[in-house]
Amino acid sequence: MKKWVKIILCVLLALLLLAGGYVAYVFIDYHRIGDQMLTPVQSTDAAQSVDTNTAYTVVSWNIGFGAYEEDYGFFMDGGTESRAWSKERLTANMDAIAGYLKQQNADFCLLQEVDIGSTRTYHVDEREPLYAALFNKSSVFCQNYDSPYLLYPLTAPHGASRSGLLTFSPANITAADRVELPVESGFMKLLDLDRCYSVSRVPVSGGGELVLYDLHLSAYTSDGTIATEQLALLLADMQAEYEKGSWCVAGGDFNKDLLGNSPEIFGVAAGENDTWAQPIPEGTIPDGLSLVVPFDPEHPVATCRTANEPYNEETTFRVTVDGFLVSDNVEAVSADVVDAGYRYSDHNPIYMDFILKAE
Repeated sequence: MKKWVKIILCVLLALLLLAGGYVAYVFIDYHRIGDQMLTPVQSTDAAQSVDTNTAYTVVSWNIGFGAYEEDYGFFMDGGTESRAWSKERLTANMDAIAGYLKQQNADFCLLQEVDIGSTRTYHVDEREPLYAALFNKSSVFCQNYDSPYLLYPLTAPHGASRSGLLTFSPANITAADRVELPVESGFMKLLDLDRCYSVSRVPVSGGGELVLYDLHLSAYTSDGTIATEQLALLLADMQAEYEKGSWCVAGGDFNKDLLGNSPEIFGVAAGENDTWAQPIPEGTIPDGLSLVVPFDPEHPVATCRTANEPYNEETTFRVTVDGFLVSDNVEAVSADVVDAGYRYSDHNPIYMDFILKAE
């Protein structure tokens, strides 16, 4: 055998060993965090309880790990980017997000995709500017996923991701939990990452608890049924709490078309990569609970844009996937989208004004 043939075979063998080793690493390193008790952060400026028959506002926002500026396209949505543009732009975005939340002056904040040490966000702890802006509130962080290093795209690998849910309350959270959700099996679990929702308990004056749920359901699945299974688990949990006498409020990214016909409403048809957001199947939400969709028919604004391209109002697919769930002892007074123009995230913030009804 000629020498150059041996060299080529050796190189090919080395590449195969490296590829096999990497695949083995990804599957060996893959793990799920599981159910966990969380440790709330107390604040001396926070109240000890919330009140019935009092108006409160909750803001929910998937901040898109601080990377999704208007000109950002993500590789898993058909775009080109796998990381924030730069550490400097990421830090500026997070400062803007924190300032925006402070300006909204909501009582409760439910945030998703808050990174705490990811390759895609240059290992910045994104909680820090949020804590600084909302220092007078109690909070709890719930890690959603801790993924192995993704060696793709090859020119700028997405890397390892550590991200989660961050909840803020005007009254001290006395207890909190992470509840694991089902995910797809096989190779798809590597794309869907881990999934969970957080449960935060806040005392109500006169007795009982307000139970807050912060959620981010699956998007990158093969058929969308996993997100429906996840929703069913959340709904069963909320229904059980409501039957015990608790007031229940959930908010976050459902990754479902909550309006049912977003392409018609917002005037841009779904592309081949935009079929992940399906309507919630009829009959899914049980008695005692209600879905609250943020929407103003006079000024319709979607909560989420697809990130296959820089944002363009004429061509970018938009859908409302963020919303709230409440138990029947919670009155949802109003709910709408804050039109932030997708300047800092691929999601706009949403809010709901609500009242805990006295028994």
